[in-house]
Amino acid sequence: MPTPRVRFAPSPTGYLHVGGARTALFNWLFARRVGGVFVLRIEDTDVERSSADMVEGILDGLRWLGLDWDEGPKIGGPHAPYFQSERRERYAAMADRLVAEGHAYFCYCTPEELKAKREAAPGTDVWKYDRTCCALTADAVAARERDRVPRAVRFKVPDGTMRFDDLVHGPIEFDCANIEDFVILRSDGHPTYQLSVVADDVDMAITHVVRGDDHISNTPKQILLYRALGAEVPQFAHVPLILGPDKKRLSKRHGATSVMEYARRGVLPEAMFNFLALLGWSPGGNQELLSREEIVRIFALDGISGGNAVFNPEKLEWFNQQHIARLAPDELARRIKPSLEAAGLWRDEYLGDRHAWFFAVLELLKPRAKRLDDFAAHGRFFFSDAVEYDGAAVEKHLRVPGTRAHLAALESAFADLPTFDPASTEAALRRTAETRGVKAGSLIHAVRTAVTGTSVSPGLFDVLALVGRERVRERLRRAAELSSDSGS
Repeated sequence: MPTPRVRFAPSPTGYLHVGGARTALFNWLFARRVGGVFVLRIEDTDVERSSADMVEGILDGLRWLGLDWDEGPKIGGPHAPYFQSERRERYAAMADRLVAEGHAYFCYCTPEELKAKREAAPGTDVWKYDRTCCALTADAVAARERDRVPRAVRFKVPDGTMRFDDLVHGPIEFDCANIEDFVILRSDGHPTYQLSVVADDVDMAITHVVRGDDHISNTPKQILLYRALGAEVPQFAHVPLILGPDKKRLSKRHGATSVMEYARRGVLPEAMFNFLALLGWSPGGNQELLSREEIVRIFALDGISGGNAVFNPEKLEWFNQQHIARLAPDELARRIKPSLEAAGLWRDEYLGDRHAWFFAVLELLKPRAKRLDDFAAHGRFFFSDAVEYDGAAVEKHLRVPGTRAHLAALESAFADLPTFDPASTEAALRRTAETRGVKAGSLIHAVRTAVTGTSVSPGLFDVLALVGRERVRERLRRAAELSSDSGS
């Protein structure tokens, strides 16, 4: 058997969106699972809408997900992708061959003539090209060629039915009577999608085409081209579309669709990889949280469902939280460094003399972190001496009669502790509350607001130990100034 070869062939008219990323991922997984080859091909024949920025955006998305490709021209380093814009001569030669062998013909009909025919057709019928130019004599064609009359090239669709076995959907059959003689080369020399994709797949020896359901309607035309060229027809696997939570096709109205936008929002590539793999594919059983290596080991095309998959942002958030929790402290530190730098909270000592403290802080924040940015947002009080107070928390927990005196008493009790750890700080707080006749819970809320600025945090006594005795005492004194004077 030949080595399995698959390709991902995006059009650079937009960045790498979720649907394209999932298609690329399924191709990559299949290639890695069976020891095959993953080819990257940029379908940039739509010159007006394609751009270098979009190409780079697609490559950035693939690199972020870790989807390395195996083949393409070498440009002083890793393989570059193939570009269709560099293969126009090949497409023209293939069209000429199809004409010479009787599988295609020149069409001289102008756009105006075609429009008139379409408008004159009965409204209840689906108009098909009437093969006017297919009936031209050899002399008539030669005369038009001598006069350089602009012409396209149309494929001559044979009679009969066509059937192929889709690896996801099973047998699919088309009646060729419903397929018109389609254009494969436009009058300006540019190939249509049908010709360029087949020419590339033939030249690149693609054995499996894994792509979205929306391409099923293209498949019969492409199979006809493969057969006319005498080429081996690849196996097709059309994967389900991705829908938004409202069960409509995923679009910008559902939020971010570019994978790099999710990267900017603090999503881990491991989480997106895991999440996308399970959008339309199931490994069997109930296991969901999987590493790249585990997914590669168990991936199979027959695990792809024929039903549409639903993109659930909350589920992606859950995957991200779980994968964040899996990261070792040093790796997590590397991942969150950019967001801490952007917030002005980074210190080089966090990976130097204070790494043990820093790693302990990260472990404490981990369970609540759904995105990488959450460490900066929720842990600011660890990394900065300037506490940002939440107004509602101050009003509820600090501006309560007697709070100033309670905080002052606790600050004094903390100063006298032999050790400043979770157990000793908790014991001191509860003793102070009992002595002053206040509920321990009320004092805990006041202290949390004083030290963190908010009413929500990880376990308070773990927080106090990591913030440190002197900073805690300073914050208690500062918070006392925000509290009510009554009863003090």
